[in-house]
Amino acid sequence: MEPPLIYNLFPRLAGHMGQWPAHARRALEMGFNWIFVNPIQYPGFSGSLYAVKDVYRLNPLFVPPGTTDPDQALRHTLDELHRLGLKVMLDLVINHTAKDSPLVAAHPDWFRRDGSGAVVSPSAIDPADTRRVTVWGDLAEVDNAGSPDRQGLWAFWTAAADHYLDLGFDGFRCDAAYKVPRELWEHLIGAARRRRLETVFVAETLGCRLPEVRSLAGAGFDYLLNSSKWWTFDAPWCLEQHEQFGRIAPSIAFPESHDTPRLMAETGGLLAVQKQRYAFAACFSTGLLMPVGYELGFTKKLDVVRTTPADWEQSGIDIGPFVRRVNRLKLGSAVLGAEGQWTMLSRADLPTIVLRKTEAQAQAVVAINKDWHAPQTCLLPPGLAGRMLRPFREDAGPAPLPDRPIELGPAEVVLIV
Repeated sequence: MEPPLIYNLFPRLAGHMGQWPAHARRALEMGFNWIFVNPIQYPGFSGSLYAVKDVYRLNPLFVPPGTTDPDQALRHTLDELHRLGLKVMLDLVINHTAKDSPLVAAHPDWFRRDGSGAVVSPSAIDPADTRRVTVWGDLAEVDNAGSPDRQGLWAFWTAAADHYLDLGFDGFRCDAAYKVPRELWEHLIGAARRRRLETVFVAETLGCRLPEVRSLAGAGFDYLLNSSKWWTFDAPWCLEQHEQFGRIAPSIAFPESHDTPRLMAETGGLLAVQKQRYAFAACFSTGLLMPVGYELGFTKKLDVVRTTPADWEQSGIDIGPFVRRVNRLKLGSAVLGAEGQWTMLSRADLPTIVLRKTEAQAQAVVAINKDWHAPQTCLLPPGLAGRMLRPFREDAGPAPLPDRPIELGPAEVVLIV
């Protein structure tokens, strides 16, 4: 199977579904083979994409004007994306609904409740600081594990997934997968694959603890999202986590996501870092995800409540050709397109770092300049053989390895394959 290179078409920014094919063609030109769309169902009072009020009704924001049959319009759009050669993934949110969803009244025992009988809102603890707890007051937490009507509840989620498969989606990104019992995922994934064997399921497990990720082992997920975006090329935690999570499922890396600030805003507009983090994500694991606008240097954070198409930025930046070069390298390399095993070949406290990725009998070496602002000299380990690839340099083809230290530009990433 080809590694999944996923372009996140954030619908609040991309506009109604009639506008999606134009974005998809840009993604295809950059070498992506999947489109991921965040929730497109009718939202609750907050307007958040992730506060789904009606699972079967589409959000009017994403339905083209004058449409009389929204489902048919969606089916037509997905057909267009498939004709381009793209597969399409939808966010699947089953650990909560909008607090004003009719399901709360119609099926009160499907939801967690506190001592007074009030519906519980889901929350999350910051792993870096357990004193920081976020509570989403617009959401109602579903009791997928303990509901007295578990059979009816699970049948509802199965029917909803079937509905979107029938409309033409090829897979699901499963929001907060670790908050849903493994047995339910087994049930849902099994039912989907009996309907369509090649259906892909991606578990969103960011910010959770290792035991929570381990709890998903055996559920049938094709991929997990990994945390390499936050690695600063020093402490060994990222490589250790990669090895541990790889026993559960291959993973997908990303330089930023709809949940994070824009990298261009975080770095003050450093294009070299924009390229560095993309190149590293492409090397790190089997799959790769990039949100719309990353290639254009957008700085406004994607917001699940407030973003609109009017937030499309005229940045004057376009690293699309660079993204295409990196994607081609990934798809053309058995090592870069696999999960592999990582080893640090240099000291972590130097301005540069040298890493080796091994897959079966093949290997690739990645040299990274940690310095965002100045070039650095990188000493490669002795005995390396292969071709040196410099995707930062548009006209640089494969070159033999020099017998001396190599010069890396600010934030530059060099591959030796």
